[in-house]
Amino acid sequence: MSPARRFSKPVLEALDAARILGVRAGLEPHRFTGVWVVVVDGRVFVRPWNDKPGGWHRAFLEEPRGTIQIPSGREIPVRARRTRSERLMDAVDAEYAEKYPTPASRKWVRGFAQPRRRATTTELVPR
Repeated sequence: MSPARRFSKPVLEALDAARILGVRAGLEPHRFTGVWVVVVDGRVFVRPWNDKPGGWHRAFLEEPRGTIQIPSGREIPVRARRTRSERLMDAVDAEYAEKYPTPASRKWVRGFAQPRRRATTTELVPR
């Protein structure tokens, strides 16, 4: 098995600094959806707020390949992987709380920590 691919340091820094990440699930061209992104131990994670049948998370479940758009406008092909590790999900919860600390963000941070949203934790890796 080959080692897991990692984002470059400049890309990780851009993702860590970004408040919103553009995500396009699947291989068909369509618009990017803005999602909150966190970086934990050099790995990139996202969660959907609404896990709708036509949403980006479900599209990634059907076709794990997609694209992200970093704030510079650069597009990077990715593969989505489900996260099952409780340790990682706890770390993602903590990183959401640290990265999005404003009073207006608290509702969303608490919501992302709910079991149904934690279960959708998705890691994005370059492909």
